[in-house]
Amino acid sequence: MSIDEELKQDEQDMRREMAFIRRQLPIDMKEGYADDELLSWVLDTIAAYYYDSGVLESEADEVDIDMEEVARYVCAAAQQEGRKVLDPQEVRLIAEADLDFQEQEL
Repeated sequence: MSIDEELKQDEQDMRREMAFIRRQLPIDMKEGYADDELLSWVLDTIAAYYYDSGVLESEADEVDIDMEEVARYVCAAAQQEGRKVLDPQEVRLIAEADLDFQEQEL
């Protein structure tokens, strides 16, 4: 697969993931998170949490992920970067939907 094809596939995968997450969110949250701006940033920051926390390096069959901790991490990162203030409960819902998507892809 060429680099262009890989990039196109990655973009399609991200759009599919964002559509899945949007379907999981309450109606009142859907308008507060733009795909290309905030939602993709939140997903990237969630991935950074998994990397920083060592979750990705675990060899256990099942890993217990504290969604409240994920939400705090994302909210703190948003504050440090001068982004809009995020509601930890909303971020937790996004993180849970993201995890649901990842699990269905296995």
